[in-house]
Amino acid sequence: MNTAWLMLILAGLFEIGWPLGLKNGYSDQGANWPWIGFAVLCMAISGVLLLLAQRTIPIGTAYAVWTGIGAAGTFLVGVFLFGDVLSLARALSVLLIIAGVVGLKLAA
Repeated sequence: MNTAWLMLILAGLFEIGWPLGLKNGYSDQGANWPWIGFAVLCMAISGVLLLLAQRTIPIGTAYAVWTGIGAAGTFLVGVFLFGDVLSLARALSVLLIIAGVVGLKLAA
């Protein structure tokens, strides 16, 4: 795996961090600034890594992989950390996203 793909995968993983930070960033007690800061930091790192990866990887492929990792990863975080529903239809849908990401990597 080359450096651009590694940066893209890391960008996708940081893409998971900002919804997690926003989820924890506010409650009935008000703003939780460390979590909000975590979300902003993840957004920035994710964006910079995507920018660097797109220097080599086509924009459509990079963006689809980036959002796919973020979407599937955030779904799993929701299931395992927040008790989101895991039904067969939802699991199959996330597997389709993952299959699309793998397909884009293999076709590159």
